[in-house]
Amino acid sequence: MGRRDRMWRADDPTTQGPAAKAPVICPLCERPIPPRAKSSLHHLTPKLKGGARAGTVRLHQICHSAIHARFSEAEIARRLADVDALRTDPEMAQFLAWVRTKPDDFHAATRMTRDRRGAKRDPY
Repeated sequence: MGRRDRMWRADDPTTQGPAAKAPVICPLCERPIPPRAKSSLHHLTPKLKGGARAGTVRLHQICHSAIHARFSEAEIARRLADVDALRTDPEMAQFLAWVRTKPDDFHAATRMTRDRRGAKRDPY
């Protein structure tokens, strides 16, 4: 058997290349993040509030968008600067219960909440 024949044998563990990496788990919704899924890094403390060098976590893009659609940078820095605080927030808990029923690579556009939209328009 030549080298080319060995390269394509699915039942031979020596020809499969490096072992597959363990899937990355979204710490917020606790679903795997497959390579084909949209994902991004979330700064636990927003960069604008001094978190440029602070910790980051990889999240599904829909989970990351949900955070920023619901909360201001100041609110994230003040009371939601860790994953557990985000998970226990009532608004996020409702979103997480919904998104956990979706496939791992699910993505949909996320709109800013009405409360947040109103606060952004009327800063006083």
